[in-house]
Formats: sequence, structure tokens, C-alpha cells
Amino acid sequence: MRPNDRKYTETHEWVKNEGETMLIGITDFAVSELSNGNEGDLVYCDLPESGRILEAGQTFGEIESVKAVSDLNCPVAGEVLDINPTIEDHLEVLSKDPWGQGWLIRIKPTLKSLDHLMSAEEYEKFISQPH
Repeated sequence: MRPNDRKYTETHEWVKNEGETMLIGITDFAVSELSNGNEGDLVYCDLPESGRILEAGQTFGEIESVKAVSDLNCPVAGEVLDINPTIEDHLEVLSKDPWGQGWLIRIKPTLKSLDHLMSAEEYEKFISQPH
């Protein structure tokens, strides 16, 4: 089961409310789909500059593996405060710890509501169905 302390999108991003800020990353499912379980298959990640204003659903970067390029979509609107400096040079962190050290960006959200996103249980059901 994925962590219950965050919400999930249909494009496999997660968002964790940390009071005034929110952390955003991608799920273990997304990492697995991109890398076939081989952490060396992740080859590139492009993250936004601090200060960038994002709308909910807007693409904020991309992640590339040897088999695919995938957009990274922001689950909530807000301003990018930080990017994870480790990710761009050490993509293996995403394979090892997508829920902790593998966060991608920290934003100051425009709105605090995450009601439009899936719970961990809803996300589990979503990924178990054929698409």
C-alpha cells in the first residue's frame, strides 16, 4: 500500500501537505513503469526553476528513461520554492526512495485543498485496473 499521508494523481504524481508547503514527487508505480525495475534505466530529469508559478495539472518538467519520456504534472497550483538538488544527478534515489528522498519539488500552494486528488486506497484501485 502506498503512504496514506499524501494524495495521488492519475498521472502518477503524489503530493504531501507539509503545512505551509507541499512536496511533490512521483509514485513507485511511475518509477517502475519508466525503468522496468532497473534503476539504471532512468537517464534524465528536468525540473523547474524556483519561483516558477504553476497551475494544477500543468507540466513542470519531464523524466526520461531508456524506454520513454514522461511529463511531470503539478497536482496543485502554487509557486515552486525548491527543487530536490539530488535528483538531477542521482536518479537512482527515485528507485530507492520515491516517498522520501525522491521528492521532486516543494511548492507554496495557492489553495490547500487536495480533495480533487485520490487517496492511497483510490490510487491502488486505479493502478490495478487496465487502462
